Amino acid sequence: MSQVIEFVKCNPTQNMTILVKTSHATEEYIHIASKIMSYDNVYGEQVGFIEKSYNNGVDASLKMAGGEFCGNACMALAAFVAAERGVQHLDITEVVLEASGTEQFVRCQVKRNGDEYDCELGMPLPKQIERKTIQYEGSDLEMVIVRYEDFIHIVLKVDDFDEAVKRKAQTLAKLLGVTLGSKLIGILLYKRKSAEMAPLIYVPHLDSMVWERGCGSGTASLGACLAWENKREFSMPIKQPGGIINVAAYFNGEKLTDLKIAGTVGIVAQGQAFI
Repeated sequence: MSQVIEFVKCNPTQNMTILVKTSHATEEYIHIASKIMSYDNVYGEQVGFIEKSYNNGVDASLKMAGGEFCGNACMALAAFVAAERGVQHLDITEVVLEASGTEQFVRCQVKRNGDEYDCELGMPLPKQIERKTIQYEGSDLEMVIVRYEDFIHIVLKVDDFDEAVKRKAQTLAKLLGVTLGSKLIGILLYKRKSAEMAPLIYVPHLDSMVWERGCGSGTASLGACLAWENKREFSMPIKQPGGIINVAAYFNGEKLTDLKIAGTVGIVAQGQAFI
């Protein structure tokens, strides 16, 4: 007998995100996510579960299927909360969320713009940023590692996003997934000349590896990396296959003090799925 799942599907920079509205046991999340994000079901790149928050001043809680933090999913949920509030064209509202992968409350300013929602999201700050060179596939590979509580992003500066580079990134993600035990590994390919990023996201618990068309958390990590390298504030629109996500990283003295991303979310579908 099929299980009925209530969902809303959102489009934050073409990083198609399915938010599950019905309540389910946490141990069911991985099974439901694997089914609902598949090509023969609703189809998306990632799945989050909306839970009720018991903290005053928090509008909703978001738990990703793999337990990771996801900036785009937070923006998607914030847009959905704003829509449920009945926010009108050009009105602005603030949405406060709890989210998996961070102990901080996540704040999002949402402005309705026609049928879409412009979101500015405060992001968790990295625990550590460091540069490393490793021996990989017979040559030196220089990277910047951006570490968070439960996930890691690797910034690789490249000249092109060719197939050889992408294959190397996929192999590296699998290797790090086995060795590091993190809930999420992101490999962020960055072309400095054109300010373009190609984000690869690997969630070991789901064995899900996706070249995302837009990655909010990856955009934040790239901004943090570039601010850290230059020891100053960094603000720039970062081009990705699905569009542009803006990042602003604020640097004071020797450390990051604030990190924000901004992007646009569309609500594209809402209904029932059968698992």
